Amino acid sequence: MKPRSPTLQGFRTILSRPSFGLAEIAWRWSFGAAASLLLALSFFEYLDTLPVSKGDLLLLRTTQPALIFRAALHIFRGSAFRVVDTAVVLALTLGAAWVVVASLARAATLKALLAYFDQDDSPASDLPGEKTWRLRSLFGLNFLRLASTLAAITGCMAAVLLGRSASTPDDPAPGSALLIMLAVALLVWFAWSTLNWFLSLAAIFVVADGQDTFGAIAAAVSLCRIRAGSVFAIGTWFGLAHLTAFAVASSVAAFPLAFTAILPAGAVLSGVLLVTLLYFAITDFLYAGRLAAYVAILKMPVLPVIAEPAPLPSSAVDPTELILSDLPANS
Repeated sequence: MKPRSPTLQGFRTILSRPSFGLAEIAWRWSFGAAASLLLALSFFEYLDTLPVSKGDLLLLRTTQPALIFRAALHIFRGSAFRVVDTAVVLALTLGAAWVVVASLARAATLKALLAYFDQDDSPASDLPGEKTWRLRSLFGLNFLRLASTLAAITGCMAAVLLGRSASTPDDPAPGSALLIMLAVALLVWFAWSTLNWFLSLAAIFVVADGQDTFGAIAAAVSLCRIRAGSVFAIGTWFGLAHLTAFAVASSVAAFPLAFTAILPAGAVLSGVLLVTLLYFAITDFLYAGRLAAYVAILKMPVLPVIAEPAPLPSSAVDPTELILSDLPANS
């Protein structure tokens, strides 16, 4: 029987078992909400540390932009070190928390997907089950993802500095500076997205085959080399679905913006926020489906290659032996 398409199996999985998509939404949005709350509390705590004198309050109440700007400079003077210290602490804590949460969530999701495909009635269900694996391998992969993200942020900052160096006050060239900045940022984004994709794919081999961190990365590269057609098809169709969702969400988000002059600003912002959340939910569902499609590739049976029989050498036939065409027709 011809094996089913992994792409179709990925879409069928998220449609028949929406719990996979809901689980992806649960852990991503929970971490995002906790991180946003921590950032908001840190911001308000930082504002409480700023000294505001009676003169500053008087200047702020004048509603004059120049006086308000002068009061703000006086209020925020000397607080840059506290901002840097807070940013460093938050980055380290949130990064460590993301590595742990993402590793635990990905382990649970992949174990559920592997169990789902093992229970399927396809011929691939006869394959051996998952091997023992260690959570620290997932920690290593997510740590590499975090490190690559920090490197990408540093690369984007370097792109801005490189673009500024191309345009000096003595020789201004804003067009060249913008072109250099966009070109370097595009290269950084392409390198980061490619590496992040391979690290995300490698997590499957940690849970399914018990690979370590670097062994899983090597297995992901081998999968792209051996099943290049299936991997490309999954990326293409799920990418088109993602692009379609973005286009629809952009069109729907423009609808409440058209009533800005009629509706209150809160209603307009609420509509745009609702559409944005729905778009993020759809992208999380599509990510779960793409992950299921990659798991389906591993569960596909490897078709044996039937070699054609080698022709007999010419010396194996005796040229003096009579064959049927050499006999007389009346014999």
